[in-house]
Amino acid sequence: MAEEEIVLSELSDEDLVAQMHDDLYDGLKEEIEEGVNILLERGWAPYDVLTKSLVEGMRIVGEDFRDGILFVPEVLLSANAMKAGMGILRPLLAETGAPKIGKMVIGTVKGDIHDIGKNLVAMMMEGAGFEVINIGINNPVENYLAAIEEHQPDIIGMSALLTTTMPYMKVVIDTLKERGVRDDYIVLVGGAPLNEEFGRAIGADAYCRDAAVTVETATDLIKRRHNRRASAAG
Repeated sequence: MAEEEIVLSELSDEDLVAQMHDDLYDGLKEEIEEGVNILLERGWAPYDVLTKSLVEGMRIVGEDFRDGILFVPEVLLSANAMKAGMGILRPLLAETGAPKIGKMVIGTVKGDIHDIGKNLVAMMMEGAGFEVINIGINNPVENYLAAIEEHQPDIIGMSALLTTTMPYMKVVIDTLKERGVRDDYIVLVGGAPLNEEFGRAIGADAYCRDAAVTVETATDLIKRRHNRRASAAG
């Protein structure tokens, strides 16, 4: 078997990126770290490493998750491998002022302590090039307001896994309305007991059934928002 072992440093750039997509798919954390370091040593810009190897790899993972080919445990392994690569790239990206698609504050709402789905969304969003502030579980409206004030996000994400806690999402949205700032943010909601009808009823911009859909929806809504602003400015 030894002769079949792939030595990452011997691969061309193109083959290495393709191999990293496979390694990310398989959740191979150490191989991803090694691949990121090799590309950086070869003079790749951190942003190119992020978008071409990690973001593209997670896009493939996200599509197969959406289509039922991959499941949560496998996607969590991929997301953790992605996180390891991001650990190397994040300080370099900060130095170079690499562009971010947008910024998201995400948390599980008050009374709810479920966080696997929310963490998966956070990691997939980060993998897609968003800056993500994960405020954890059991968040009253005050926690959202504090995070919004501190981080000035484009997107607010709320998660709930209990039918008893999902109505609290409306409390947060209504508070934003009362303060006259609801339209300043894209509000995305998700969690097992929710559906599109509920998302509309509470005044969210969209209901996202899983992490892959969240990334697609967020990217689309951010683009539309930028286009609207560009039109208004023009």
